[in-house]
Amino acid sequence: MKKITLIVGLFLLSVASYAQGQKPKLIVGIVVDQMRQEYLYRFNDKFGEDGFNRLINEGFMFKNAHFNYVPTYTGPGHTSVYTGSTPAIHGIIANDWYAKELKHHIYCASDSTEQTVGSSSSKGEMSPRNLLTTTITDELKLATQKRAKTIGISMKDRGAIFPAGHLGEAYWYDTKTGNFITSTYYKNQLPKWLDDFNDEKLAKKYLSGKWEPINKISSYTASGSDDNNYEGDFYGQGNVLGNGYKLDKKNFGQLPATPFGNDILKDLAIATIERENLGKGAETDFLAISFSSTDYIGHRFGPNSVEVEDTYIRLDRNIASILKKLDEQVGEGNYTVFLTADHAVAEVPQYFVDNKIPSGYFVHNLQKEINTFLSKKFGDGDWVENVSNMQVFLNYETVSQNKSTLHEIQEEVAHYLMTLTGIKETYPAYMIHNLDYETQGIKGLLTRGYNQKRSGDVLYVLEPSWLESGQLEGNTGSTHGSTYTYDTHVPMLFFGNSVKHGVSVKYHPITDIAPSIAMILDIMLPNGATGQPADELFAE
Repeated sequence: MKKITLIVGLFLLSVASYAQGQKPKLIVGIVVDQMRQEYLYRFNDKFGEDGFNRLINEGFMFKNAHFNYVPTYTGPGHTSVYTGSTPAIHGIIANDWYAKELKHHIYCASDSTEQTVGSSSSKGEMSPRNLLTTTITDELKLATQKRAKTIGISMKDRGAIFPAGHLGEAYWYDTKTGNFITSTYYKNQLPKWLDDFNDEKLAKKYLSGKWEPINKISSYTASGSDDNNYEGDFYGQGNVLGNGYKLDKKNFGQLPATPFGNDILKDLAIATIERENLGKGAETDFLAISFSSTDYIGHRFGPNSVEVEDTYIRLDRNIASILKKLDEQVGEGNYTVFLTADHAVAEVPQYFVDNKIPSGYFVHNLQKEINTFLSKKFGDGDWVENVSNMQVFLNYETVSQNKSTLHEIQEEVAHYLMTLTGIKETYPAYMIHNLDYETQGIKGLLTRGYNQKRSGDVLYVLEPSWLESGQLEGNTGSTHGSTYTYDTHVPMLFFGNSVKHGVSVKYHPITDIAPSIAMILDIMLPNGATGQPADELFAE
């Protein structure tokens, strides 16, 4: 009997070891828009056991993961996670940027050569063509001769498009119709299952009620007062969640600004898994999910709000539902999940000022001010074409007509900017050109975010906790984009097949995610990748 028991035990152990050695049938990447790492701690006792805590307690958590460039925005964030690279290489330098050769702004995913599929709006005139490198999803398609299914879904177009890469499929929310749509870049008609999903009119259903606290308002102890002066107004109804916010079922653009935007994306994720039979084929599939409502709500109410806490309690349940579906459809242990964010968020400056912490708002018409300064210094002229994303773009035609060199003029602008309250550091572009990609500190963050063909002539950095919009005495809400840890420090969790349980406090850039997935799948790294596999995942 003992021999039989031993043989059975060894057999089961060998089966388990064999299963662990197999590639996952499905990779699920989850990006939570505007999520701080500290939310995992601050809201932890409000979470259940099957969502965030399941990922933490059964997976591997990197507690010190950061974005390693600026600006920390949504477009570059999603792109960097999936390329294992930074804007200096993949080219998505911001959500929108000043295109020097066109002399106007462009949106990161816009593509006027493509049309909307799934509605008559213009919301589908998008593609990943501005992306200059491959993604981990592209590499999976290439490694399987395009047999693998790779799909990106999000409320935001850029949150679906860049994770899906050049070769995948992407679906995003149309605020004009309440439907999920795509672009002719991907296909000429929606799959039947998505038509069926849209026919359920879930957006209208979610907007038919109210946004009220999911728990007793007195239990929201991880946040500030529900009634305070630091939060924005919710569509003319004030900023007190305890009173409940009425929703307008005719205003589909309102849905992403509520936790129900995450709910409908969860519904879409489950439908995608079911109807696309993800994880059921001979090849590993990839589903990229980007939850966007956290960002809309965080901007409006700030990170210390009851609204943000309520949103994360609800998101925890969404994640639990997705994991449950994966267990049922793909099988526990047959899929791998990673969860991260595209950036974090700053505290509301007015809140810091009122609590005697240095902070402020940088409010200047820099294009006009710098042009006036240069005209006095070098003679009248149209010196500045644009100022955006904390970069100054000079007019090269005007510069070429002056006896001073481009470098000298860049230096003068940098010196002028340093005279303004709220600016911490400035850098002429030629200085950034001469820095090594691995440079540390703020200079390194700027270098990795700087694309020589697309970025500007002078870069500036604000003081900690300063924002580039708004003003004191009445300004509400918050934003992101800086070099500081409140914007760069985000979750980095791995769970499931090929992932052991553990915790690491070693610094890791989020560019390590894609190379780690490449090692799990035994495929090529994205062709612009600069990150390295997180060795803690693979150490015996």
